[in-house]
Amino acid sequence: MQLTGTHIAYLHLCHRKLWLFANGLSMEHTSSLVAEGKLIDEHSYPQRAKRWQQLALEGIKIDHYDANRGMIREVKKSNKREDAHIAQLKYYLLVMERNGIPVNHGVLEYPKLRLSEEVWLTDEDRSNIPFWEQKAKEIIAMEICPTLVKKGLCKRCAYYDFCFT
Repeated sequence: MQLTGTHIAYLHLCHRKLWLFANGLSMEHTSSLVAEGKLIDEHSYPQRAKRWQQLALEGIKIDHYDANRGMIREVKKSNKREDAHIAQLKYYLLVMERNGIPVNHGVLEYPKLRLSEEVWLTDEDRSNIPFWEQKAKEIIAMEICPTLVKKGLCKRCAYYDFCFT
């Protein structure tokens, strides 16, 4: 199975969400929060499509790659789960590095909050990310869905109805 940035983000958010998503139960298409995030991504920085390129490799999709600066940008709706956003961006950086694409850092952008944060891939990250990949694949391969763990972020999750109904 080819992992995506979404798999890595969900690994850091909720193992149940990761398993459901990876095993074909996608609820994102019914979520108004996901739709809002897509609109923010599409309309916050419209000039980027002309200046920077999109990349797709090894299951990941980079929307904004600035080859001149060796930088990628990831737009997020909010910063409530910043650790998952950082993990996803670091995963993108490592995949690009593995494929010989020159990149030195990424930027997480939160247009609604008018915030941005630089993210750098460290040697520690290079050591840890293969364990993230292994753990994600183990969760995805489980015969049954992981048990529900109630978290503060559940109320805004696209899988809320599935988990709590």
